[in-house]
Amino acid sequence: MLKLDDRDLRILSILQKEGRISKTALAERVNLTPAPCWERLKRLEEAGVITGYRAEVALSRIAPHVVIFMAVELEGHRAENFQLFERAVQKIDEVVGCWAVGGGFDYILQVVTRDIDAYQRLVDGLLEARLGLQRYFTYIVTKPVKQPRGMPLELLLSEPAGTQKK
Repeated sequence: MLKLDDRDLRILSILQKEGRISKTALAERVNLTPAPCWERLKRLEEAGVITGYRAEVALSRIAPHVVIFMAVELEGHRAENFQLFERAVQKIDEVVGCWAVGGGFDYILQVVTRDIDAYQRLVDGLLEARLGLQRYFTYIVTKPVKQPRGMPLELLLSEPAGTQKK
């Protein structure tokens, strides 16, 4: 794990919310001159802590769509079963997120398609591909309640309540 100090955390927190901030403005916000701030940013990128910069797009303003979460259970639970499924999912553009999970299902997928018919065609394709799907459950998103806006870095990296550094 990369050791991060308070300034590194502040840089990451700001970039999560304001990915288009200029390097000069970022340096000012973390109380550094531009050169040291740039060096920290470069170190975080090279270490793989910062994995990319992207724009958030309001799909509802540009295209009809449906967001679906799909819980998947595979027939087999050998390494090759998981590898086959994961390779197939990587190739499907409509699958915008996929997580291997414990607790009853093997995967949770986030799918974005134009409509339910397009989703059903995607599922039919998965079933026809013989990827070992035993069963799946579909959960249609009716409204977003809280969208991802970055990871809670300060909470994850702070000392748990009731503990003190020695």
